[in-house]
Amino acid sequence: MLIEANPPGMALLEGAVDCHVHACPHLNHRSLDVFEAVEQAAAAGMRAIGLMDNFANTSGYAALANRRLGYPGVEAFGGLIMEPPAGGVTVEAVTAALGYGYAGNGSDGARFISLPTHHTRHVAQQEQRSDSFIEACLAIPERGPLPDPLPEILSLIAGADAVLNTGHVSGPEAVRVVEAARAAGVARIIAPSSHYDVETVKALVSLGARAEFSFFFASHATQAPLTHVDAARNTVPAVSAAQMARLIRAAGPENCVLSSDCGVALLPPPVEGLREFCLLLASHSLTQDELRQMIVETPKSLFRISDLAPFHEAAATNFS
Repeated sequence: MLIEANPPGMALLEGAVDCHVHACPHLNHRSLDVFEAVEQAAAAGMRAIGLMDNFANTSGYAALANRRLGYPGVEAFGGLIMEPPAGGVTVEAVTAALGYGYAGNGSDGARFISLPTHHTRHVAQQEQRSDSFIEACLAIPERGPLPDPLPEILSLIAGADAVLNTGHVSGPEAVRVVEAARAAGVARIIAPSSHYDVETVKALVSLGARAEFSFFFASHATQAPLTHVDAARNTVPAVSAAQMARLIRAAGPENCVLSSDCGVALLPPPVEGLREFCLLLASHSLTQDELRQMIVETPKSLFRISDLAPFHEAAATNFS
């Protein structure tokens, strides 16, 4: 079978940032490792990738990839999803992530801190977990202060000028978190919004958050039961590309970020996933300029990606 050397949509990826990439090492099967993720992004002319892992702070992986590969035009960055295996919703885990990397290199630390994904009460209830499991998961109250230690964590994020990711909370919870984060001085916020309704997405972007839409939720991967440390296997609801396009229009493409959320073995590698996602959304009348805004300009600004890749001294060994 012949594979087209330059398939449709590849030109869109020039300078792109995919802020949601899963790669090995990992507990579950992955299509590629961290080095391969960076190398494939470089081959596609992309500018940066963000490494995400429900089980570990990825800042160290990113720092290692940057140093080992010598920034081949692509910057890897990492961060922390505050899931229990990665330290949970704790000040200690966040403090460590924000400073993790090579000593003395302030740019190595976590570029984002995310609320939990599978250990939120919203998701646990969807997965029909036990009452004790649900009770132990993060929930955001309808009114009053956020539960400790979130206020201190928001202060740490603000002080580091990192990105707050609202994780997999409900729409109303996400709005409350963004309100509190803005009041705490957090300037950079991304809200995974594929499953929200129009009014929620409008509310989030009106508060200054960027709405994230991921290829994973429009893909066949939503049909596969996946595990997250324990033996339970759960699926997530699919969202059509048509519905995502409607949400993007409601938010305004300038307020949105597209990501692949690829790496799981039954999906294509992240570069290909992002290309396919752009083509899917283009079929629902999103223009090339709008797609470029969502995969280049907005994520570059949000995650503090410079126009030119930094050149580490270790790169010299790769070109000698």
